[in-house]
Amino acid sequence: MLSLILFRHGKSDWDKPVASDHERPLAARGRDAAHSMGRMLGQTKQIPDLAISSSALRARDTLQLAARAGRWGCPLRIDSALYENSPSGILNWVRELDEDPECLLLTGHEPTWSGLAGRLIGKAIIKVPTGSMLRIDFEVDRWQQIDVGGGELRWLLPPRVVTKIKGGK
Repeated sequence: MLSLILFRHGKSDWDKPVASDHERPLAARGRDAAHSMGRMLGQTKQIPDLAISSSALRARDTLQLAARAGRWGCPLRIDSALYENSPSGILNWVRELDEDPECLLLTGHEPTWSGLAGRLIGKAIIKVPTGSMLRIDFEVDRWQQIDVGGGELRWLLPPRVVTKIKGGK
């Protein structure tokens, strides 16, 4: 069985002037969410075997903060293919991975994550809030075998729920 965790980047800081959307940083709330979500994965022993982020600054920072807070020991990678791509494009990209992790975490953006999640579990309408994570499991052995409708949604957690469970803010 393979597990895919989709992690939407934390809340962006729209008040900072940036040269492009690609360089938009995280807001304080986004950094807090990344810490909470990273700790949640660590504490529930759902640390990915490989974590890959979009090349956008806010996504890269979300992944790095989460991994540090959760003490993940997995490799972290940045890939520009996860920025401004379609759900179909991401699905094809995942199928072509050279690595074969049992649990893969991807950090990226909307509306791609909602569209991809909905397709993977079968024509569902899913909304992935800022800073949220969701896990989809597949009864296959290799990423090349995943297909539309072939996944089962195991959970979708927004950071505000994770924070409340942990007794935080």
